[in-house]
Amino acid sequence: MTLFASVGSTQALDGREAGLQAAHQALNQLGANTPGFAVVIASHQYQPREVLSGVSSLLGDTPMIGFSSPAGLTHSGHHPHSVVVALLSGDFQVDTLWLPGYAQSGRETALKIEEYAAARTERQSVLFFADGFNGDAEQFCGAISSALNITGGLSSGDLQTGNTYQMTGNKSDGSALVAAFLRGNLKMGVGSDHGWNPVGSQFRVTGSRGFSLRTLDEHPASETYAALFGYPARDWAFPPLNYLVRLYPIGFEQGDEMIVRAPIRVEADGSFSMNAAIREGFDAYLLVGNRAGCENAARHATQQALLQLGDSKPAFALVLVDIAWQMLLKAQPGAEIAAVQEILGENIPIAGGYTLGQVVSKNGAAPKFLNQHIVVVAFGETSQS
Repeated sequence: MTLFASVGSTQALDGREAGLQAAHQALNQLGANTPGFAVVIASHQYQPREVLSGVSSLLGDTPMIGFSSPAGLTHSGHHPHSVVVALLSGDFQVDTLWLPGYAQSGRETALKIEEYAAARTERQSVLFFADGFNGDAEQFCGAISSALNITGGLSSGDLQTGNTYQMTGNKSDGSALVAAFLRGNLKMGVGSDHGWNPVGSQFRVTGSRGFSLRTLDEHPASETYAALFGYPARDWAFPPLNYLVRLYPIGFEQGDEMIVRAPIRVEADGSFSMNAAIREGFDAYLLVGNRAGCENAARHATQQALLQLGDSKPAFALVLVDIAWQMLLKAQPGAEIAAVQEILGENIPIAGGYTLGQVVSKNGAAPKFLNQHIVVVAFGETSQS
């Protein structure tokens, strides 16, 4: 049975109507094929239960997972205040798992995923979405074995209020993880990259606690950035600088790799709120991105994803993009999707959204938590039909 995919996207005043119309569009495009799996990307401005009500009124008990985002992405571009519904149909099976305790313990959540996966002997891939403001994604990744092929993104939303959510079936919450276990004639090829590079400014992390980056070179983090960019330190604690700081992450060299860690926002005391711990004593570089670098990264990530698919032809692509890309590409919304389409082709359905972090596992290695990346997940069949 051939793998089919379709994507619907709608803007509406309330979440139920947007979810209903987006699901209706996707079902119409799927034709006579029965949906076997759905991915929903919904504006954080909608009530998640309303979105679920609209989507499930048409999809019934079709396995579904979803997350919140400031805007949805499809093959036709960038869609603020929208609901995007992607449907897959083919010879595969999907189970979903709702784990409401992710924010309390990433490790325990990972162990539950491991246990669930171990109960099934078939080859499987895991796709998940989790809270981007709370929870320890690095701890989660550290507790997942390298044998499990797992890919995911951290939900985003309002950077001021921390409003975000995940959803599946009739459940939704802002501190959970939702996972889909995919088995059968379905293959996922994953690629990732980022468009940020060091600009020469280097400093040492001299004060950090948990997810709070407090001082760089013995000065409050906001003062260090004030000296670099010329804006007074006090201005970094207020909009728009307190969330635009996401555009200026820091990087650490780890072997021949650059680890990127991006602030979520600047707090009133001048510290940076992160969603990964940064140890004191690290030497860090300031990283800056640009449109050309991001477009190249999007192309490279898509090429990686297609390479992992091997001889399988892509039927659908899920694109998880760091929220910093939305800020950087504000004057050219959808530029990242256009770059993906240059490699993928314009006829492949695409759905995606903006995240506060990404998780990838490649080539049998343990999963890694990323900031500032674009992740392209290409879906194809395990064998030629």
